[in-house]
Amino acid sequence: MNFILTRLSTHVIFFILTFIFSIILGPVFIPLLTKLKFGQTVRDDGPKSHYKKMGTPTMGGVIFLIPVLIMSLYYGIKNTEILPLAFVTIGFGLVGFIDDFIKVVKKRKDGLYWKQKMLGLLLVAVSFSFYIYYKGIGTEIIIPFLGIDRTINLGWFFIPFTVLVLISATNSVNITDGLDGLAAGVTLIITVFFTIVATASNEWEHVKIFSSIVSGGCLGFLAFNAHPARVFMGDTGSLALGGAVGAISIAMNMPLILIIVGGIYVVESLSVLLQVSYFKMTGRRILKMAPIHHHFELSGWKETKVVMVFYIITIILCVLGFFAL
Repeated sequence: MNFILTRLSTHVIFFILTFIFSIILGPVFIPLLTKLKFGQTVRDDGPKSHYKKMGTPTMGGVIFLIPVLIMSLYYGIKNTEILPLAFVTIGFGLVGFIDDFIKVVKKRKDGLYWKQKMLGLLLVAVSFSFYIYYKGIGTEIIIPFLGIDRTINLGWFFIPFTVLVLISATNSVNITDGLDGLAAGVTLIITVFFTIVATASNEWEHVKIFSSIVSGGCLGFLAFNAHPARVFMGDTGSLALGGAVGAISIAMNMPLILIIVGGIYVVESLSVLLQVSYFKMTGRRILKMAPIHHHFELSGWKETKVVMVFYIITIILCVLGFFAL
């Protein structure tokens, strides 16, 4: 066993350990969430196939967040640079947890009020952005397709820009989380991409480890969230994953690359924005339902087909991301 471990890279070991830890926690938390009646609600105007999901345990993001936190803290003993990445992930996850708790326990449909939710996210995002700025990792961001050494220096604008990246990423992943295995699977592919890219420089060692940890957590969670889902991540998980990919891209000076590899996130968010804007202007809808994954469902696609197509698109976008570097 020791021989095998010594032959494995550190990030692979952390990936495996986080995956196993998540697999162990699933059977612990799913019955607990069921017993506490922390069940999912379903939109009345949504696809009819989703009605059977009513009552499925939510707030399942804790299944991978606990392993992510423990593995990050363990590695943080050796390299504290990983801790800010974990801070954003857990901080956003905590905001999501409070939001979910209010929804399922207090029976308030929308959870936290919008201002309360944004305040919580902003506190975490601004704290991280100031830390990164004054830590001195650089205020440059890599420009896609011009080479990894071609950057633009944002100066002091780096702070509001990174806050925008974090808030946009976390809300986009939140919007994407609507089908069994969709958000977790897409995020898994993206974090694996960043893990591979991070191997290019020793300066990104902590990012490589953290990306591996998040990847392991996502894969472990998929064991319970893939169709038919036994548990949903809720805002607890989706806000955390958005914070994770946003923080990873910032730590590597690659937020513009995230726009490419996270194209599914972008399209999902734009579909909601366009649907709402067009409806307010004309009283009509562009899509049968937003986000766009529900449009495909109402157009006759099976849920599993939508998810698989979105996976394939994300893999293609990640390949494009390598060329962009």
